[in-house]
Amino acid sequence: MLDHAYPTVIPGPPRPARTILPQGLTLPRGTERYSIAGTGALVVAVRSGDRLRLVNDEGGQPAEVLAIGSDRLSDPALLGLSADSDGAGLKALLASGKPSMARIRKALEASGLDLSGLRASRFFASDSPAKTTVEFTASRDGQLVIAAPGGDMAPDGQDTATPLTLWITRADPMVKLRSELPDPLADPLQDIRIHSATAQAYLVKAGEYLQILDVDGRQCTDFQCFSARKLDKGIQNPLDVTATRSFMGHAYPMPGLHAKYYDQDFTPLVEVIQDTCGRHDAFAAACYAKYYDDIGYPGHVNCTENFNAALADHGVDPRGAWMAANFFFNTGVDDHGVMFADEPWSRPGDYVLLRAMTDIVCVSSACPDDTSAANGWNPTDIHIRTYAADQKFSRAVAIRATPDSEPKMTKETGFHDRISNLTRNLVEYKGYWLANSFSQAGEIEEYHAARTKSVVMDLSALRKFEITGPDAEALMQYTLTRDVKKLTPGQIVYSAMCYPHGGMVDDGTIFRMGRDNFRWVCGDDYCGPWLREQAEKAGLNVLIRDSTDQLHNLAVQGPESRELLKKVIWTPPHQPTMAELGWFRFTVGRIGHEHGVPVVVSRTGYTGELGYEVWCHPKHAGEVFDAIWEQGPEHGLKPMGLLALDMLRIEAGLIFAGYDFSDQTDPFEAGIGFTVPLKGKTDDFIGRDALIRRKDHPMHKFVGLDIDSSIPVGHGDCIHIGRAQIGVVTSATRSPILGKTIALARVDVAHAEPGTAVEVGKLDGHQKRLPATIVTLSHYDPKKTRPQS
Repeated sequence: MLDHAYPTVIPGPPRPARTILPQGLTLPRGTERYSIAGTGALVVAVRSGDRLRLVNDEGGQPAEVLAIGSDRLSDPALLGLSADSDGAGLKALLASGKPSMARIRKALEASGLDLSGLRASRFFASDSPAKTTVEFTASRDGQLVIAAPGGDMAPDGQDTATPLTLWITRADPMVKLRSELPDPLADPLQDIRIHSATAQAYLVKAGEYLQILDVDGRQCTDFQCFSARKLDKGIQNPLDVTATRSFMGHAYPMPGLHAKYYDQDFTPLVEVIQDTCGRHDAFAAACYAKYYDDIGYPGHVNCTENFNAALADHGVDPRGAWMAANFFFNTGVDDHGVMFADEPWSRPGDYVLLRAMTDIVCVSSACPDDTSAANGWNPTDIHIRTYAADQKFSRAVAIRATPDSEPKMTKETGFHDRISNLTRNLVEYKGYWLANSFSQAGEIEEYHAARTKSVVMDLSALRKFEITGPDAEALMQYTLTRDVKKLTPGQIVYSAMCYPHGGMVDDGTIFRMGRDNFRWVCGDDYCGPWLREQAEKAGLNVLIRDSTDQLHNLAVQGPESRELLKKVIWTPPHQPTMAELGWFRFTVGRIGHEHGVPVVVSRTGYTGELGYEVWCHPKHAGEVFDAIWEQGPEHGLKPMGLLALDMLRIEAGLIFAGYDFSDQTDPFEAGIGFTVPLKGKTDDFIGRDALIRRKDHPMHKFVGLDIDSSIPVGHGDCIHIGRAQIGVVTSATRSPILGKTIALARVDVAHAEPGTAVEVGKLDGHQKRLPATIVTLSHYDPKKTRPQS
């Protein structure tokens, strides 16, 4: 007999590992999700028994639903609806000439539908709360057109168009009513399926486009190509990752300036035009036989041998391992020099769009690795499409406000046509193309123009949210650290927005447009979902709608900005003139005269100088830019890019998200403690208790650094006293006006006194040090006399 008790066990079978995944990766079979952008529309097929749910995501957005029967006639009874609308909103969208409506127009023309007699069903009102839902069921087969109609929002208006979401639960989940891939970007020249664990070669001619798609998500693909002309001569020079990285200065090319892949002779082979994933491989080799042999899977199918077989007919010699562009792989090198690998970030339908720089012989694989997380443990297919050279595709990457959000591709601002005529140095910034610097001047000259004359800069990438309704003030008072109740219409205040633990969601400016009307201008898309979440929790009657695409802004900054804008902006008698407009105030006016383009002008900026921002609808952006530009020569006006702006804002001690603050940083640690009136604001707000604790027991302080060295200093450089690290550089620049390297930094409170000698660590932080001294935060004009002048 055993002389001890049996061990206690957890009964039953083992539980699966728990993971929390974005909704788009966990939809049940037969469930589909579609997003309809504000002032956009969607065409989708339905079958008898399909259940549909239409959601008003942000509230206040009307919807028009057009049902088309199999006889190609308007058939609202298909959904059990009555046709209570003439479809004016959809008709206006179709007549707008918007490129995004081209496919809708084409589909309706193909259906033979008589648009003049169009009858639709209309849902939702201007006061419908966020997440308001309608549901219906298809009684027979047909097609639906769902529109989110809307007009142009005036700069001082708040009636922005916002998205709708359509959910479909199919009656028969096994019937695919749509392609498993997104619609083609244009009419394809080639449609090639690369089945799981295989590879295929194909030819793409110079100028043609090549789209590599992840069919089911989390599937990697190796890509290799050769100049066809070189192959004809027996020269087998494939795309070379090492040469490409050396020449581009990037881990892998992305849309924009650093977009090309080269062979070892530095011949450009392909250029990246669009990328919806943005996360690819850092190993730079296709999988090969020895890799599987060494981990105990001899004979495992691999991309290298698949490449060899696919390329044999093109006269390419086999190799033991192929270097490749490894799209959708999630691998890298950590801070300790160790290579890591994890599941890909790609979602179903994610793609990379390339343009052939010369005639190329290509080969693509669907990676067969089922031994690791490289393909999410489930190898699937890759799809290839090619498009004609005369197609036009804008350069773009995809961003998401939250993991569950639909991706948004990089856009051009309303000012892009004017800006792109002055520079080709454009960078992707938060979903828009903005100028880095300008061809005729460069960042140093642009900087001096801002300090001595005037500059104009496109800042349309700022996010704008319209907060309206009877509880608008209550919401903003609760979610911002500033005392919003003290604002009068026409006034603006800079504020922090915090999480309950005191870390910052974002910083921004709040405009009081009216008694129950506010506009929050910030840098992060997530502010909108966060505000809606707080309103829902508190049961507040308020709408929070994204107006970023309806309101673009041009910053006019510098000592002569006021005199310049006096010549451009007309205001009615009840609004302040440019001469009267106070600091952190705004006025409503027009360009030139009482019948000119409508604008809002705010006395705000990010340069530490006297300055303004001119806000307009994107369709008027060209006229606004031209009017300001025309008056510019008398005031030394120059266009300015992000490089010069960074110098200006660091000198002025102005913070930047992701560098100077994050959700782990409270406003005190970010140097904006003045935005937290803990004693003066008598209403509660999110994070208040945590901020009281953090203020009473600070660990870090935000300071300035004067660095006694001309060696560049950057974000993340460590700060030491002796061996111990006591802080970190958050932002740094070489100040043209001060003639020295300066930085913003976060240091331990024990060493935060001005005059404290510290050292900035380079290399490993110990082998190279730069002497520095802690100073007050704003290196230039610390009392902010210039913007208030």
